[in-house]
Amino acid sequence: MFVLVVLTAFFLLYGLVPFFGGAQVGLVGADEPRYAQISREMLAAHNQGCKDLHAEIVPHSLAPHAIEASYHCLLSGTVTPILYGQPWLEKPALYYWRTMGFFREFGVADWVARIPSATGAGFLIILIFLHMRRFRRGGHLDAALITASCVGMIGFARGASTDMQLAAPFCIGMLGWYAWYETGKKYWLFDLYFFVGAATLAKGPVAVFMAGAIIFGFIALRREWSLLKRTVWLPGVALFFAMVLPWYIAVQRKNPTFVREFFLEHNLERFGTNRYQHHQPPYYYLVVLVIALMPWTVFALRALWDAIQISIAEWKVRSRPQRYLGYQRAGDAFPEFLVLWALFPIVFFSFSGSKLPGYILPSLPPIAILTGDYLFRIRDHAMPRWLLITHACTAGFLTFVVLLSPTYMVIDRILLPGHAVMLAAMAAGILVVGILLVVDKFGASKVRFATCIGVALSLVFLLSNVQLHAFGKTIALQNGPLLDLNYSARPLARRIQQEAPGVKTLAVYDARRDMVYGLAFYRNEPLLDYELNGVPPQEHILVVRMDRVPDLNQLLTGRLYEPLFLYPAQGLAVYRVSAHP
Repeated sequence: MFVLVVLTAFFLLYGLVPFFGGAQVGLVGADEPRYAQISREMLAAHNQGCKDLHAEIVPHSLAPHAIEASYHCLLSGTVTPILYGQPWLEKPALYYWRTMGFFREFGVADWVARIPSATGAGFLIILIFLHMRRFRRGGHLDAALITASCVGMIGFARGASTDMQLAAPFCIGMLGWYAWYETGKKYWLFDLYFFVGAATLAKGPVAVFMAGAIIFGFIALRREWSLLKRTVWLPGVALFFAMVLPWYIAVQRKNPTFVREFFLEHNLERFGTNRYQHHQPPYYYLVVLVIALMPWTVFALRALWDAIQISIAEWKVRSRPQRYLGYQRAGDAFPEFLVLWALFPIVFFSFSGSKLPGYILPSLPPIAILTGDYLFRIRDHAMPRWLLITHACTAGFLTFVVLLSPTYMVIDRILLPGHAVMLAAMAAGILVVGILLVVDKFGASKVRFATCIGVALSLVFLLSNVQLHAFGKTIALQNGPLLDLNYSARPLARRIQQEAPGVKTLAVYDARRDMVYGLAFYRNEPLLDYELNGVPPQEHILVVRMDRVPDLNQLLTGRLYEPLFLYPAQGLAVYRVSAHP
């Protein structure tokens, strides 16, 4: 357990928090800064509302007026998500609530906005370990470590987004339902209803739909129809509605357009159309799955295929009149349940008109559990040599890509310098040989630690910001700041503040959405857009794409504007524009 906690904390927090490797990379993409800004504005509205009421969430006394004031304090700023002072009804409020709590404790910062995802992933990993130790002892450590160290989990656990807020509680709820299925003890159903309720507050009714479809499919395949009635447990149903309905009702009362915007536009239309311009080919999630499972892809796909074969064999046995003698149920149902759980999100969202990688995040934990169980089962036998070599090469390839990524960011082309490629290939080769030697020397059980060491070293390299002194030379490893420079708006916001501290208004022209939302978060104010708002009359800072600089002669006719600096990492130029004469 100690080893799991240490490695999980490293994978989830290194380079994320200031006191452990530094908060190396600022918020990236459009969603991260937008969700962080919504949480900040909701917290500000909440604090102001409580201040106006002279109340705290916990009442000062049991007097009716004190309880009523605390109730209104609780509701203040926590019902309607707001962005730049306007309702933002795209997602439910769970992520915003959790981020508000962390902002209150640690202050408003970009790394704090990522803590909800990191803590949710950590909680899920620990519960996978405990569940497997309770119900499938042997592969529990492998399953948990594979979950913690695969690329998909590490990536989404470090994101200020709602994806992990859905996936973590959803997966915990599914494990709870299967624990009830095996034991018959009703208290396990609390896990299903409570955590699926939390997932519904994170991303909406898709959590209920997926849970219901997976459970129904499992029941139908095993023809245990009585489970349907017994799964509908009134205390659990009451708990679910008590968690979910208050917010959905309250937000609809405050925002009459909520049902249309959230349910119709951001659920049904997002699935059925390409309205939000996230169209991808049907095989998209197969590619995402292969990448998200790295460096465990080979073992994971082999374990998934093995589980599918076991499930088919079980189904064939059940279809015969002869049943397993001495058993009330036919065979081991766990692989069948995990296969259905893993495949349903992949198949379902492959039909969606809008595809994003995070949609199949709930499929990773069941595949990791199958992989841990598979590695445990083949441990007593000789691990197939081809399987081990292919796994080691996959881990080496991941290392190769990670080591070359900083060079690629600087040069921005596929043909990289020969010495960089050679060094990356040498490091990858060392990892491949290391994994093979460790397994040969200490046994198949140690493949998890050899692989995790490779992932950990790759993470340290990718998020490094250190200077190494060896053999009289100083080697600077500053890949973390390089990522920040190329993908986040944080360095640009800091530079603008240094160059023009007295200018409050910031405008953009033909800038990417991620840069717009990023600058708005780091400056804590909405930006003006030349294309949407026109040229502001007051003095302002302009961020413009370098290739659109020639347009400024026409746009700023009669205005003085001077270049402040260029930002070549993201192809931008920054100007100071005088007020309209």
